[in-house]
Amino acid sequence: MPAPASSPPEVRGSTRSATAGWAGGSPPRAVASTAPSEDASIFLPQPAQRIGSSRAMAGIIFQRITALPEAEKEPRQAIAGPSPKPRIASARAFDRQRRSGRPSAAQGGVFAVRARPPLAANLRAAALGRPRPHIAARQSAGAGMDGMDVALAQELEPRDAYSRAVIGAVEAVGPAVLHIAAGKGVGSGVVFTPDGYVLTNSHVAAGAPRVTATFPDGRTMAARLVGDDPETDLALLRLEGEASAHARLGESSRLAVGQLVVAIGNPFGFQATVTAGVVSALGRSLRARSGRLIEGMIQTDAALNPGNSGGPLVNTRGEVVGINTAIIAGAQGMCFAISADTASFVASKLIREGRVRRSAIGLSGQNITLPRRIVRFHNLARESGVRIESLLENGPAAAAGLKTGDIIVAFDNLPIATVDDLHRLLTEERAGKPAPLTSLRGTERQTVEIVPRMR
Repeated sequence: MPAPASSPPEVRGSTRSATAGWAGGSPPRAVASTAPSEDASIFLPQPAQRIGSSRAMAGIIFQRITALPEAEKEPRQAIAGPSPKPRIASARAFDRQRRSGRPSAAQGGVFAVRARPPLAANLRAAALGRPRPHIAARQSAGAGMDGMDVALAQELEPRDAYSRAVIGAVEAVGPAVLHIAAGKGVGSGVVFTPDGYVLTNSHVAAGAPRVTATFPDGRTMAARLVGDDPETDLALLRLEGEASAHARLGESSRLAVGQLVVAIGNPFGFQATVTAGVVSALGRSLRARSGRLIEGMIQTDAALNPGNSGGPLVNTRGEVVGINTAIIAGAQGMCFAISADTASFVASKLIREGRVRRSAIGLSGQNITLPRRIVRFHNLARESGVRIESLLENGPAAAAGLKTGDIIVAFDNLPIATVDDLHRLLTEERAGKPAPLTSLRGTERQTVEIVPRMR
């Protein structure tokens, strides 16, 4: 006769040993009748017994699987599961059973199940008679729950938070990272629009008559150079075909020192080479090949390998926050990326006009330190200036009356200490607009009006 549901079989072993788990000895043994039974029982501790933890509760559950009577299927659905298929204790037991051909649990076999930590929530829900999360998730997806699903769920090992963040960034942006072959230039690039615009470095693609882009899946596609800006070391390409994926440009102004970033490249055709690090510093400056200073750069210790130039620097949200551009040879962990804010500005100019327009005043200069007595006499804001080395014939500076040897100390009423200060002020908006320029000729101070030209 099967035992009544209200009086579960005896569990030998004290409540103390059951609640303490299996530490220090063998697990408690459940004694069940060996007589044929049509009932499927899950032996749980007495209701008054307290469970110390989900692991201790899992340790004392013993399951005997047989076909359920029709009358008990509905109230025990959360424990028995929706499928009449037998449940398997573990993948190892399933494999051993499959090779040996021995009777399964449905023929009356008894398994002692000790659940692993990922199934603690399922076991607690089963003991309380509630739907288990793992089963509910699979049912909502339209899939049945069988023994192999339980075994595989037990064998899965969750990843740590750092790994999940890096993997998520790579999965979001990796398919949009290309290998760029442009004549002698080789590097990486990233698709950032659905219609196939690609950002890369100017030193990779500038002047190339023919550009070939290779996707991570091996597809090769021709691309044309839309424009490049050597002053920021950025270039814009347009794919001559459909891009299968694209990345989003983020806001580099929201970065913080110490924030996790991931550098992705496709050097020499290797699929999505990944390095991870943190933002080491913000607002760095680096000299471009043209001599102009690139400002607002991101310093990171995420290693950049040869061929990674032009690849994206990505945050954990899967947004491109920089374009990798350079390393300092001989230094450890000093890599630089052009900020996404600069890249967005340059890309918009290249898409509309094919180049980034800036103004010029037609001279070349050199930084020079001023004598202290001259600084104090003229009450100058800076102790250095820009000495004019040469003038462009018929240029704005020559037309304004400046001469070789004059020292520029202010432009548009703003102090000038270096050539970079002058470059920073000569933007597209100043072209054609008169502005005062202050200079020193010998010990005399003079101010002239100059009209910058578009170059």
